[in-house]
Amino acid sequence: MTESTAPEILLTSEQIAGLLPHRYPFALVDRVIAHDPGVSATAIKNVTMNEPQFQGHFPERPLMPGVLIVEAMAQVGGLIVTQMPDLPKGLFVFAGIDGVRFRRPVVPGDQIVIHCTLTSLKRKRFGKVKAEAKVDGELVCSGDLMFSLVD
Repeated sequence: MTESTAPEILLTSEQIAGLLPHRYPFALVDRVIAHDPGVSATAIKNVTMNEPQFQGHFPERPLMPGVLIVEAMAQVGGLIVTQMPDLPKGLFVFAGIDGVRFRRPVVPGDQIVIHCTLTSLKRKRFGKVKAEAKVDGELVCSGDLMFSLVD
């Protein structure tokens, strides 16, 4: 991607750290390139060989663990709700995962583009997002992620 075609950065990694509680090695969102608080968000996760999971998954053929792809999608979903002004303060955590499918491996050097859309919010405590992760425009993972507020 050349400099002239690089997506606009709406939230930097520092700003994301101010919105999400995750820290290294679990901070899995590098930048946000589109965001409509309470509706949707699109973010980037750059996958590098320096990440600790590649020491053991797998040394001879490094693959991004599916659980970390899902976690990255959930963090993007979390960014949708963290900026909604009328939600109670607290920690939103996983409450369920439905229909998640992995379609191709993600390897070091890939850039994952994650798009999440809020599909429901009940009693300001329970929500659901539809999530998709793509590499080079090709779908690598998708599914519905549920969350709930922990006081």
